Amino acid sequence: MKKTVADLLVDSLRHAGIERIYGIVGDSLNAVLDSIRRSGKIEWISVRHEEVAAFAAGSDAILSNSIAVCAGSSGPGNLHLINGLYDCHRNRIPVLAIAAHIPSNELGGEYFQQTRPEMLFRDCSHYCEVLTRPEQMPRMVPMAMQHAIGRKGVSVIVLPGDVASLHDEQTVPEQVIHVTEPVIRPSENELQKLADYLNKGKKVTLLCGAGCEGAHTEVMALCDALKSPMVIALRGKEHLEYDNPYSVGLTGLIGYSSGYHAMMDCDVLLMLGTDFPYRQFFPEKAVILQVDIRAEHLGRRAALTYGLCGDVKHTVESLLPLIKVKKSTSHLDKHVKDYAKVRKDLDKLATGKKGKTPIHPQYLTKVVSDLATEDAIFTCDVGSPTLWAARYLEMNGKRRLLGSFNHGTMANAMPQAIGAQVSKRNNQVIALSGDGGLSMLMGDLLTIKQHQLPVKVVVFNNEALAFVELEMKAAGYLETGTGLGQTNYAAIAEGMGIQGIRVEDPGDLEGAVKQAFKHNGPVLLDVVVNRQELALPPKIEFEQAHGFTLWMLKTVLNGKGDDLIDLAKTNLFR
Repeated sequence: MKKTVADLLVDSLRHAGIERIYGIVGDSLNAVLDSIRRSGKIEWISVRHEEVAAFAAGSDAILSNSIAVCAGSSGPGNLHLINGLYDCHRNRIPVLAIAAHIPSNELGGEYFQQTRPEMLFRDCSHYCEVLTRPEQMPRMVPMAMQHAIGRKGVSVIVLPGDVASLHDEQTVPEQVIHVTEPVIRPSENELQKLADYLNKGKKVTLLCGAGCEGAHTEVMALCDALKSPMVIALRGKEHLEYDNPYSVGLTGLIGYSSGYHAMMDCDVLLMLGTDFPYRQFFPEKAVILQVDIRAEHLGRRAALTYGLCGDVKHTVESLLPLIKVKKSTSHLDKHVKDYAKVRKDLDKLATGKKGKTPIHPQYLTKVVSDLATEDAIFTCDVGSPTLWAARYLEMNGKRRLLGSFNHGTMANAMPQAIGAQVSKRNNQVIALSGDGGLSMLMGDLLTIKQHQLPVKVVVFNNEALAFVELEMKAAGYLETGTGLGQTNYAAIAEGMGIQGIRVEDPGDLEGAVKQAFKHNGPVLLDVVVNRQELALPPKIEFEQAHGFTLWMLKTVLNGKGDDLIDLAKTNLFR
């Protein structure tokens, strides 16, 4: 039987080690699906929304440390992929998207479902090309995958349905992708200059992010030599927070005052593998140094004194012999002590007593963290679930934490959990979902059911887009359009054939979490949590305080004084 373009595509994916593709079928994908079926080597993971396919592929790629694949049919089908692909691209995750297209002879004629995928995906990919002739195969697929792997991001192949079914006499080479691990570090002169700045500093603070993955030992050694407190950016939490006597917590809108002050109090700030975006949290007078694997990131968040290109592990490894070990620990001790106090205060909020409702989201997150397995994989929705995950999930070097930390899109947690569970069948996977995020893509609970994925979906049910409400209050606006209404998500899950557990009393929470985690199939744990929980950033600007005062005044004038009473009850009288 002669091979088709679709066959060569599938052969290329198989030779690259691809075991599954996430997507939704459609007539423009018929040839590809038929080739997948005949190959018997690649699993088609059918989802309910293509956005979920892209998110799932992204988490699969992260956890399998390889490239993953998603697909969408022509027009609206592949267009739905775009939000998840943006997230993957911004997080530097290698994903190949197959965007099926209308018949090639209809291009340019405003045909049914026509879009311009080669233009639409250009901004969220390193490679986006249209396959129009058999002669382009099989070379185009390895090129696309190599771009995704080499540059760490998304590649898109636009494939018209009729072209996919054309015959092709070519064959696919056994080696279609090349994964390399080059050592990238600054020159000796650059390293010495960096060391000179650090050696002169009296109060050095480190700000460390996801680029420190795999460099835990080296970064700890640098903190020890410099006697430096370490502030951790959110994406660095899973890689650095554990076994870390130098940690002073996070900074930024969801961080701690201890992290904020450790940065503002230093005379030298060293950024390692982080693209922390919030400029108002950087010191204005300190010497700022930065090491990043992507040279284009240097200096784009704060005015640098000196920037270097290199991966963190090998750069720090080469830097350490040039560092003069500091004797004074006063800067480190001050901020570690400050963090201990902040941590103690935060832990006081993570409590619950039977009959004392509503349940505090801090308590829910701590119970989940305490009862989860040592190698659990957590995903968290944007908004308050990310906030509570950042503050209360405990990392240990084996656990993983995935989220939409750069793109910041709603509804990511459950889709990412799907890809995580498919990739790691034997790991416990827990999605920390907001009720707003879950309801946006709730149809893919059916995907969890269909594929019998034992994902545990924990819903922070506060009947609102709570983090948006807080932002409105801080800016002085009356919250508008944030209410979601009362919904029993556990009952909806039961209707889908998924075990649903609803918790309204803090006294029932621990038992419910144990029950959910013990169940060997999917579970939706619907927890009614406090809507009025305050989660203020570590530094309250005058504008925010002024805005909050305006909100309180407007609340009273608009006859909503009960909201103020609820706010006071839940945050002052615990």
